[in-house]
Amino acid sequence: MNAFIAKARKDYHQALLSNGVLTLDRKGVASNADSSSKLSIHIARGIADQLMAEVHEKTVGQTSGAKFEQINMDFLAGTFPHLQTLRPGKWHIAKLGNRNAIKTSSFSQYEHLEYLNLLTKSDARLAASMGNDYMVAPDVVIYREPEDDNTINALSVMVDDTVCQLTDIRKSNGGLPILHASVSAKWTMRSDRAQNSRTEALGLIRNRKGRLPHIVVVTGEPMPARLASLALGTGDIDCVYHFALYELVTSVQHAGAEDSIELLNILIQGKRLKDISDLPLDLTV
Repeated sequence: MNAFIAKARKDYHQALLSNGVLTLDRKGVASNADSSSKLSIHIARGIADQLMAEVHEKTVGQTSGAKFEQINMDFLAGTFPHLQTLRPGKWHIAKLGNRNAIKTSSFSQYEHLEYLNLLTKSDARLAASMGNDYMVAPDVVIYREPEDDNTINALSVMVDDTVCQLTDIRKSNGGLPILHASVSAKWTMRSDRAQNSRTEALGLIRNRKGRLPHIVVVTGEPMPARLASLALGTGDIDCVYHFALYELVTSVQHAGAEDSIELLNILIQGKRLKDISDLPLDLTV
């Protein structure tokens, strides 16, 4: 019998296949491959073959990216809330977007950003001097509702009206939900896309008031060098998660590219690159 997350991983890959995110064109080039790179084509094809991708017209970039975001959200929604023994709470997983009522400023650590946004809209000189670096829009977020006193005092009386009047976790203090994790979903990593994720991470770090949420990136990029451009180093992104790390390792080994094999080993052994199945458990920390 497969473990719960093992089955969820298979369903995740099936969703990528059935929704036309991971496909092969009539030349056998996978949809996450860089068609100008023989190594990228080789590695991506190896992953696709292991996951049994079918020949299908390649999805247009923006549509493919949006579907990848949604499928990652669905994967987290189907796994993370089931880990209550490790991380209890009232959790919500949402995909943000321009039309979504939920913004970064909807969370306790970033509620002050809405005030800054209103100020810059009404003052052109202020807007010019501040820019919009403080406005962050993660692809997928996980957030937690504040808890009522009955829950906090379930085992013994921990709080009353004389103490704990400013903490965000206490619902009676009237605070907003708490942002627990920001997930940047990038189906591929061309140079500009990789840096967008880093910019988003730095925005979350610099502009928070309170606890820093988990900041992670999920990608389908097949090239170890491009993965390294984002995964190497510390201080901004917690970790990069690959949509099919086990299959990626096998494909890179079959490609026989020694430099890529060595780089991939550095990323994995240094805990800078993990598999998508690791993400739900890492988010419980």
